Amino acid sequence: MNNLEPKEVFSIFDEIRKVPRPSKHEEQISAWLARFAEERGIDHTVDDAMNVIMRVPATPGYENKPGIILQAHMDMVCEKNGDVNHDFMKDPIETYVDGDWLKARGTTLGGDDGIGVAMALAALTSKTLKHPALECLFTVDEETGLTGANKLKDGCLNGRMLINLDSEDDGQIFIGCAGGIDTLAKMHYTPATVDTKDLFAARVSVKGLMGGHSGDDINKGRGNANILIVRFLYNIMQTDGFQLAAINGGNLRNAIAREAEAVFTVTMKEKENLRIRFNEYVAAIEGELGDLEKDMRLELESTDMPAAFIPEEQAKRLIRTLMACPHGVVEMSRDMPGLVQTSTNLASVKMRDGYVEINTSQRSSVESQKHYIKDKVECALSACCDEITHGDGYPGWKPNVHSPLMEVVKKAYKDLFGSEPKVLAIHAGLECGLFLEKYPYLDMVSIGPQMYGVHSPQERLSIASTGRCWQWLSRTLESL
Repeated sequence: MNNLEPKEVFSIFDEIRKVPRPSKHEEQISAWLARFAEERGIDHTVDDAMNVIMRVPATPGYENKPGIILQAHMDMVCEKNGDVNHDFMKDPIETYVDGDWLKARGTTLGGDDGIGVAMALAALTSKTLKHPALECLFTVDEETGLTGANKLKDGCLNGRMLINLDSEDDGQIFIGCAGGIDTLAKMHYTPATVDTKDLFAARVSVKGLMGGHSGDDINKGRGNANILIVRFLYNIMQTDGFQLAAINGGNLRNAIAREAEAVFTVTMKEKENLRIRFNEYVAAIEGELGDLEKDMRLELESTDMPAAFIPEEQAKRLIRTLMACPHGVVEMSRDMPGLVQTSTNLASVKMRDGYVEINTSQRSSVESQKHYIKDKVECALSACCDEITHGDGYPGWKPNVHSPLMEVVKKAYKDLFGSEPKVLAIHAGLECGLFLEKYPYLDMVSIGPQMYGVHSPQERLSIASTGRCWQWLSRTLESL
């Protein structure tokens, strides 16, 4: 990676990808950032949440210019393919170059938001870049709870302008984002034993889906493995001898489920009919998604007879509930054409010891709709779940179309590349809304290089776009 340009950015990203940094386990990356600052004599602080703030003075001639904050989050989404042996708590991310793309081998790359961290550090340490006083804020746990932004204390930032480096679209400036709230539901049950004589045990699985970011990719029509599994189970649950032993799918609340499986039984006399119905189901799903989900695999195979099952009526209520649980786009914005306004993601279904756990994630740029879809999900899940809780949520970031910083960033892009950048809001969540709660005077924008497939092992980062974004950031700092 040291041979990639811009070298000052990719050499730092190469060091970052070696440091474990799962969300809620940022001890190693926070300590690495502190060492990075210490070794270079950069003023820095580490707060109680493990957020790291670094500061360097203005370069000559920029001492009287207003200071600016560069911000990125240090954690990454840790997703891998089922056949990949990788421990995110200790193993470095294995990267390779494929044309213009930097990719990882079977795991998430961590470009979200490691490349933002790398750009901020490159700006801090550049010997040639001209800039006003710089503050760099690196936050923890953006991906699963925005904990770092939530715990950021008042008065620790000096700048009145902030560039968030957590966007994934080349040539686009984001000036607003959706708020979000998570829902966790549990269905407790007492495992049941049944007479398994004359029963046939089978495993149905969905693999190879694209998945992706539950905000950025929710409107792209991709399959959700949880829904595909449940559709098949609903189709056969009235079959003689049907008993559900296990159901598992998805991993993270902010990722669209890529893999899922279930173990169940039918009577031996239904065995051949089950295969026929499965083949019909596969044909139907391939007709719906085959042109998009080209690597999708739907498989049915025999398996060992389970020792215990979810009680029959509870299992059927669970399947009906998951069928009724909303997923996908709820409403598009009328103010900004093409922007998803409200959505929900049926993120994961997991078997635990004595209960089934269901995770969903709701997003909206309209606060009242965020709570409406949260309530709607709760109503659906209450049909089978006896415990439903919601996270604290986070606020959206209302666009400021009169932002002076936005105008500077727009001009810098046009000066460099001869075209106007797009100014948009994003359906994904950013930390900017929380920063505004503590620092309501902040003028903010969000930019970043082109990435695809974030929050999935298909994540890839454009090398050329990273170079353009670094030029853009540099020109913006010099123009302030």
